Amino acid sequence: MNTYNPYSLQGKTVLITGASSGIGRATAIECSKMGASVVVTDRDEARLNETIEQLEGSGHTQIVADLSKEEDLSHIVNCTPEIDGFVNNAGITKVMMVAFINKKDLTELLEINTIAPIILTQKLLKNKKIRKNASIVFTSSIAGIGYTSPGRGMYSASKSAINAFMKTVALELAPKKIRCNSISPGMVNTNILGYDLERDEQTIKDMQTYPLKRYGKPEDIAHAIIYLLSDAASWVTGTTLVIDGGKTLQ
Repeated sequence: MNTYNPYSLQGKTVLITGASSGIGRATAIECSKMGASVVVTDRDEARLNETIEQLEGSGHTQIVADLSKEEDLSHIVNCTPEIDGFVNNAGITKVMMVAFINKKDLTELLEINTIAPIILTQKLLKNKKIRKNASIVFTSSIAGIGYTSPGRGMYSASKSAINAFMKTVALELAPKKIRCNSISPGMVNTNILGYDLERDEQTIKDMQTYPLKRYGKPEDIAHAIIYLLSDAASWVTGTTLVIDGGKTLQ
């Protein structure tokens, strides 16, 4: 029987933020199916427990932490073993027209979407928790590559910053054979917006603007992340992978 699988994560340890739901949970589950030992973190302990219960295999751990608090970022680093993969996935969104942007909302969004991933990456590197030949993946958005819409200014800025930061990390860590990439999804049916997209009339119409006539599933994104974490992407660094059902073709 041929068991060859270039996307296998067997023997690898992967840290995933924002793993209590949506893309983060799907990524954790799919990584476990590919043989990885998964370290999941989020501030919602109950939902994090649900994620852990759905993982295949053994050796998985969870860390309850609030990414907006620097002491919690240090807690994550202290509790994390040496890792082969790091998925900076946690994120929030706020829809607000430019004329109504205020410092409080902007700061809250940047804390989670931009500052926390940067500081957590720095802390993991400084504490030598990221192994040679490891892979770092940031979850960005097509909003971060210029495909935006009214009310998305703060979110687009936060994700654009992550894509730019990713490229610098890729350059700096290349001598250690540590790769760094990002993914830029279109709309994905998760609970980030607080309601079921498939039951909302306006979003049902919006789905028809996608060439593939649907929004993404969390698993669609998880499988792309697994590619970037795996040895199949061993010559891929400093790039953002667009996963959007063809939306940015228009």
